Amino acid sequence: MEIIKTNHSRINEVDFDNLGFGNIFSDHIFSLTYQDGKWGSPQIIPFGEFSIVPSLISLHYGQMVFEGFKAFCAKNGSAHIFRADKHHERLNKSCQRLCIPEIDYETFINGLETLLSVDRNWIPSQRGGALYIRPIVFATDSSINVYRSHTYRLIIMTSPVQDIFDRSAPIKLMTPGKYVRAVVGGLGEAKTPANYAASLLPLQEARQQGYTQILWLDGVERKYIEEAGVMNIFFLIDDELITPPVSGTILPGVTRDSVIHLAKEWNLNVSERKISIDEVLLASQEGRLQEAIAVGTAAVVLAVGEIRHQDHSMIINDGKFGPLSQKLYDEIAGIHYGEKADKFGWCHPI
Repeated sequence: MEIIKTNHSRINEVDFDNLGFGNIFSDHIFSLTYQDGKWGSPQIIPFGEFSIVPSLISLHYGQMVFEGFKAFCAKNGSAHIFRADKHHERLNKSCQRLCIPEIDYETFINGLETLLSVDRNWIPSQRGGALYIRPIVFATDSSINVYRSHTYRLIIMTSPVQDIFDRSAPIKLMTPGKYVRAVVGGLGEAKTPANYAASLLPLQEARQQGYTQILWLDGVERKYIEEAGVMNIFFLIDDELITPPVSGTILPGVTRDSVIHLAKEWNLNVSERKISIDEVLLASQEGRLQEAIAVGTAAVVLAVGEIRHQDHSMIINDGKFGPLSQKLYDEIAGIHYGEKADKFGWCHPI
């Protein structure tokens, strides 16, 4: 692998106690190009601007996919990537849906390991910090004709981040009203920019009303719960932990998968089934809705304190973190930082 290091590291310009989320980038990226029917020679190159043509096909028709996951510094000083194999698997599934050539795991993980070895010092050492990993694959043909591109580029960039959520204050969700996000057969299960573009206007309107995210409903009957903005959602009702099924319209979250594994390990009654907003509303009215839990790579595990649907507002667990929410967060964060045993082999060492 060709490694071209920067002549000037920016790491000394970074305040690691005030990172925020997603606006600071490490010194290098991993780069790989596809042409003539194959992926070429990998490179590590400095992070920075690069030239594109205005006719780049991905700019016009959105043929691109991405991923998001994290590397952590454990309490013993070692570093690892959380569930790298699962994120690679999901990246390839997104590639399949967007007619993008898949990337084999050996190429992907070797490139990622090399990148993180070069930029090892960018992984925050403090608890609550992580190195966010963002692979993106985009079509690079120069054309405004609508077709599957013949050339592509994979880039993996990284960003040191901190936990931006106030865990003493559960989030607030509202249903989307007139908006829909995805239907079966569409792009809902692929991690592609189009899914996120569709959410921007409803999210803006929700935040103007004091809500954190949209609680998306299905696009046909407009009643079955799907996901919570950039997070998957769980409901604890009568000691049954319920999450909507992965059935073609929601992203198969890796944190979601981790929560299901842990809940089953703890002998909880876990159901992946359809759940309507009316069922949740009735459970709330009858005092059977114990907790609502949002999970994702950035959020890890968050309690939901309020859900608004039309003229109804549900206050959940008195607007506080519930015991299951806290237990799940403590367990997953403990694995992240090497404080708890990695029973499932989720941590890939760097």
